Amino acid sequence: MFRLNLNIALRNLWRNRGITSINIGGLAIALAAFILIIMYVGFESSFDQSNPNYRNIYAVGRIYPDFKTIYTPPPLAKAIQLNLPEVELAGIIKQSSFEMVLKNGKHSIITKNFLQLDYSAARILDVRPVGGLEKPAGANDRLNYLGMADMKTLFPDKRDNKPEIVGAGSSTSGITAKINGAIINDRHSHITFDAISVANELGQGENYGYNNYSTYILVKPGTDINHLEQKISALYRAELSKGETDRKTIEEIKQVSTFLDPLAHLHLRPKAGNDTPYKILIALSGLGILMLVIACINFTNMSIAQASRRAKEVGVKKVMGAYRSQLTLQFLTEIFVQCFVATILALIIAELVLPAFNNLFAIKLTIWDLENQLVWQLPVVLCLITVIAGIYPALVLSGFKPAVVLKGNFSASKHSSWLRDSLLVIQFGIAIIFIIGLFTINSQLKYMRNQDLGFTASQVVYIKSNTIFTKPETFQPVRERILKIPGLRSATVATSIPDGSENGSNGYTYRGTQANIDFVDVDFDYFETLDIKLKEGRLFSPAFKTDTANAAVINESAVARFNIKNPVGQTLRGCDRDYKIVGVVKDFKSQGFENAIQPTIYAIRNPCGNPKIEILLKIEQSKMAAVLAILKEKWPEINPKDGEDFRYEFLDELYGRLFKKQEQLQSVFFATALLAIFIATSGLFAFAKYVTNGRIKEIAVRKILGATDLQILKMINRSFLVMVVLANLIAWPIAYILVSKWLETFVYRIDLPVAPFVFSALITTILSVLTVSFQAGKAVKASPVDALKYE
Repeated sequence: MFRLNLNIALRNLWRNRGITSINIGGLAIALAAFILIIMYVGFESSFDQSNPNYRNIYAVGRIYPDFKTIYTPPPLAKAIQLNLPEVELAGIIKQSSFEMVLKNGKHSIITKNFLQLDYSAARILDVRPVGGLEKPAGANDRLNYLGMADMKTLFPDKRDNKPEIVGAGSSTSGITAKINGAIINDRHSHITFDAISVANELGQGENYGYNNYSTYILVKPGTDINHLEQKISALYRAELSKGETDRKTIEEIKQVSTFLDPLAHLHLRPKAGNDTPYKILIALSGLGILMLVIACINFTNMSIAQASRRAKEVGVKKVMGAYRSQLTLQFLTEIFVQCFVATILALIIAELVLPAFNNLFAIKLTIWDLENQLVWQLPVVLCLITVIAGIYPALVLSGFKPAVVLKGNFSASKHSSWLRDSLLVIQFGIAIIFIIGLFTINSQLKYMRNQDLGFTASQVVYIKSNTIFTKPETFQPVRERILKIPGLRSATVATSIPDGSENGSNGYTYRGTQANIDFVDVDFDYFETLDIKLKEGRLFSPAFKTDTANAAVINESAVARFNIKNPVGQTLRGCDRDYKIVGVVKDFKSQGFENAIQPTIYAIRNPCGNPKIEILLKIEQSKMAAVLAILKEKWPEINPKDGEDFRYEFLDELYGRLFKKQEQLQSVFFATALLAIFIATSGLFAFAKYVTNGRIKEIAVRKILGATDLQILKMINRSFLVMVVLANLIAWPIAYILVSKWLETFVYRIDLPVAPFVFSALITTILSVLTVSFQAGKAVKASPVDALKYE
């Protein structure tokens, strides 16, 4: 029976190969898009799952009345380990701000992501050097490991895992470092590194004022996490209150709490961080599902539209004794064959598109992998789409009454027309949502690219340095050497650059009002180099000797945070120092458009600050190449500690990376919108062909009675236009809600424009008229005699 059903299925598919090609082609394209998206979603949502304690690991963060942060002080981990029995292990990690150049003879590498962690954190995060994780012997000892690829680059002939000595920094520095072995660093984890250093203990001598570590804990299975959060908060407050007698400070400490963030959330949706990647992943998942829905609707619609061609076949089979269940199985077999062929084509298309997809998202996905979840996902999807796209058409076709269809009356009935029209409306509605989403994303990205950032990133070069320039007198001779190069306008150094990275934060007080605000340690010419506008007062200047001691410049958000009237000349206290405000600069978007501008204080000397190593140079555009060539040549003289290791990046390119996730979404939306329109239009084309063929005799009669070609085209287009208008009316409110939710992820965003909704209506209307008119044109131009000669 199966073989007979299969033969009948293949014969029918070949007889209607035009419609079959549209069905299979549309479904294959949608499936290929779906395959790529589910592979990406699976990749992004499975970070850290290889960790055996995946479900019992949490990051500890701090909550203040005005902000939340994942950074914690180093003593907190030890206090948690000692006082809370629910916690098996507690450890800390710290990201290094330096890029270290390591050398072995002629071979050299640059460690751009150097991670320090204590032994407990290494165990919690399942860090595994080749040969196994060892505990450092002494209290102050460290074990240093390099990534596998870098280790091979430095020691291409190495065959063992014995320690090696490498040079660090410039070739003339004389500094060496011991590399204890190699480590696998291409793990599927939110913790990334190309070199790590494992210590018995980190942060020795640093108190609760040094909030630049990340704390991880491993809890016992079954632990009440909410209760544990409360206990850690109480412990943290108790630690902060030790020796504190000031009532106001004690009251402020009571407002501080902690939170626990599961390891499963840290990559996509951290509690103290940006959850845009998670929202984009949800959006991509929705796109993949909608693409599949459109294809299934197209498939179902075409199957129903062809029902009349199979009516007599069904009637004859039923008269000869065929049961409805047998006919349903036969039609499902036909649909399964089409879905199976579409799946094979989808795999081929996905494989062809995969390199471009990997390049877009900077990942390395592969379809042909035994560990790939597609092994079980694709058969499930194949069965689902067979049932979803085929069960109703199969029931409709198998349910025809022999007495009706054998009399030839079926073609005149309205059987299933309501569902057919509804599905076409839904199909176009989804395509309209894609079009509106695409236009809205384009508008927001255009706004982000053209909006005034408050600073100028173009023509600014960021030089990577290993030299610490905390004191202005240390950087002054370097600045003088740099500025001797023709074409260099200004040079400065700071603890951080406006590339979207988080600044440090600390508590500052103004007239009894205490708040945690960001701090950035800078040097002279920082604001001039970045063209940051001065609102009132002045900027730092060597003419004022007190500027290197206790002067500060704050931004507009800091003025608003403390509600300072006439800020110039007022005093802010922080880091056990009184800062005199000498100027106020206008707010600028250093952290992109998704995060609000933070209240920030800028100072030349800050005892709580990070080392100043980020060199920024303003260079004339016409002399950029020449200046960079000279800098590379003379860098050993300009900055001897870095020597020949001259490394730079353009600030505008660094800042542009903040748009990367949205640009990825834009690219995917563009592709899916085109595919949705293509599938919807191809379905409309096939459907228009069916409708037109069914009205050939009617068209012939109307032409004989004097109807013009234009009148007939209007008649045929009218019903389709009604469905397109209805699709727009249904899709608009849904699209409005979805794009509004997406825009809410940006602090600085456009007002939702009307243009995308208007364009969606125009595009779908024009496509509908062109598609239907092209198909109907053949019937309109045909001679009435050919259609009526047998009547």
